[in-house]
Amino acid sequence: MVYIILGKGFEEIEALAPGDILRRGGVEVQFAGIGGRSVTGGHGIVVEADVTVEDIDAGSAELVVVPGGLGGVDTILGSNTALKAIKTAYEAGRKVAAICAGPKVLARLGILNGVHAVCYPGMEKEMEGALMSQAESTVVDGQIITGRGAGAAIDFGLRLLEELRGRQAADAVAGGIYYERR
Repeated sequence: MVYIILGKGFEEIEALAPGDILRRGGVEVQFAGIGGRSVTGGHGIVVEADVTVEDIDAGSAELVVVPGGLGGVDTILGSNTALKAIKTAYEAGRKVAAICAGPKVLARLGILNGVHAVCYPGMEKEMEGALMSQAESTVVDGQIITGRGAGAAIDFGLRLLEELRGRQAADAVAGGIYYERR
């Protein structure tokens, strides 16, 4: 199971594009809302989450994803339940991913210490302990996957799929949506 955490003000494309790509690749995905199942994104799109963060079984998740959007990130940082789920998944050796401003959550949890990562350009100073770069749109370092921003949402989603189901699965989805992978 993959959980994508939605906090009020999340960046819609950074949550929905990877969720769509993973589902196209045969991965079971649940969107997990903070404060209920109906969550409004940063651009006013209301998403009905599958579950709430209280329902997450982080210790057995394949992957937990933190989208960006400063409002969504602040909402996650204000939720002890969401933070505990992310930390539990990480400590259980599960993959943890974040995109745009989302890596800020991982940095606050100490998960990015010594990890190669990317984030929204200009936020590098908030990624304490991380080895920051902007050379790639998506970076994988062990169990941590980070993406640069909204424009990288498809690359990020395809890389998540590749990490979970292999290059062939990611290439098949990319071909199916007529997206040229770099």
